[in-house]
Amino acid sequence: MNNLIIIGHPNKDSFCYNGILKTIEKEFSQAKENIWVIDLYEENYSFTFSKDKIKEYKELITWANRIYFISPVWWFRCTPLLESFFDQIFTPGFAYKFIPITKKYGYPKPLLKSKKVRTYLTHGAPAWPVYTLYLNSVKLRLVMGVYSFVFGWFRTKTRQFWSVPFVSQNNRIVYLEKIKKDIKQDLKQQLC
Repeated sequence: MNNLIIIGHPNKDSFCYNGILKTIEKEFSQAKENIWVIDLYEENYSFTFSKDKIKEYKELITWANRIYFISPVWWFRCTPLLESFFDQIFTPGFAYKFIPITKKYGYPKPLLKSKKVRTYLTHGAPAWPVYTLYLNSVKLRLVMGVYSFVFGWFRTKTRQFWSVPFVSQNNRIVYLEKIKKDIKQDLKQQLC
């Protein structure tokens, strides 16, 4: 199967790179799966993607059976380049279309429902304030405001890792074990 990994972190020394990305790549390499990585901060010098880059990204989305997004959370959202990716790639006609209900209202019909999607978000904050004070608005916005339009309701999985700059190496290993379990589950589902 074809696996597309999209990483939106500018720091190659980050846990997103050296932990999450490397773990996903290793698991799929060992399973002899096809992998393609889009490194948004490596490939793009501007927040406006060229027509060729938009075409390339849409072709990779079409190619992929599974898509994995990796991003830290900054200011209660994904990184700016990943947000730009959503804006410029998940366009009407490619990622969704509106089905009219009345002259003024319609609902989005996802056009990429066949994709399996996982998102890994790293937080500098602990879970408690994000869940209680902010009602997990980061995940809620991402799932309801982007993924429901593009991939459909309840068709994506998002895992959040808390207090990443402050946790011990053992905690990070536990986080990576969860990713390995996710990948093994994804590989097992393909066999069914």
